[in-house]
Amino acid sequence: MRKKHDRLYYGVVDPHVTLVFPLEGVAPTTLIEHVQNQAQSTVSFAVVFRCAILGDPDFMDHAHAFLVPDEGFSDIVRLHDRLYTGPLTDFLRLDLPFLPHLAVANTHQPRDCKAIVDVLNAENFEVRGRIEQLDVVEYDGETVQTIERFSLSTAHVNEA
Repeated sequence: MRKKHDRLYYGVVDPHVTLVFPLEGVAPTTLIEHVQNQAQSTVSFAVVFRCAILGDPDFMDHAHAFLVPDEGFSDIVRLHDRLYTGPLTDFLRLDLPFLPHLAVANTHQPRDCKAIVDVLNAENFEVRGRIEQLDVVEYDGETVQTIERFSLSTAHVNEA
């Protein structure tokens, strides 16, 4: 799906759920320490995606197709909220609602992207996975590089 329909990010970044929007003004060591602390106190969790939606059609002049999680949604939101504490408190974007998602397609025309969403939802798909790690990444405009990777705790793991 991404190879065929994700012209912006396929080959640039692996499938992922963005938890913190790009930011400037935090020392890398401070950011890394904060993410590490949150990872250590977060238990890995299952996610299941069964629904596609049309994302913001004006973001970067493209419409986007997102898979949104049926299971794991609240875990992702709570993790996002915990990441925006401490040194990241002032960087929380209040102008954008946080919607956990996995981007799978983008087009210049919202109707074309909506057609992709409709095809996906007609297939009654199910994508299962686990959120097991947090990556601190750097994007230089062309590639995404992982700076640090932190495993989430495996204590008390519940399977979906």
